[in-house]
Amino acid sequence: MARAVRALRGATTVDDDTSEQVTERVVALLEAMVERNDVDHDDIISVFFTATEDIVSTFPATAARKYGLGDVPLMCARELSVDGGTPSCIRVMMHLTTDRSRADLHHVYLEGARNLRDDLPD
Repeated sequence: MARAVRALRGATTVDDDTSEQVTERVVALLEAMVERNDVDHDDIISVFFTATEDIVSTFPATAARKYGLGDVPLMCARELSVDGGTPSCIRVMMHLTTDRSRADLHHVYLEGARNLRDDLPD
């Protein structure tokens, strides 16, 4: 298959809104996304984060820079506030170039976000 631009999704939650825990959870999520999908750093085009309104201690992009993505375009936004939504949740969409098909990408949902996409295989 020829290389294409694909989007890799993931999410996690925090128990406490502290910069330390946000950083820890975002780094764990990014590590899992990269390792599970064998993503090379140079193949990452950009990363888009959203966080629920109860996360105010730090930007998820700050954690991504600590992970080593300082040379990758990063963007943060506020997640929609929807009744019944998952609280304290950080979502990520990573754009990358890959020779994998959409079906071969493994999206990663950790902590309290595991139930967000129970339709996806492990």
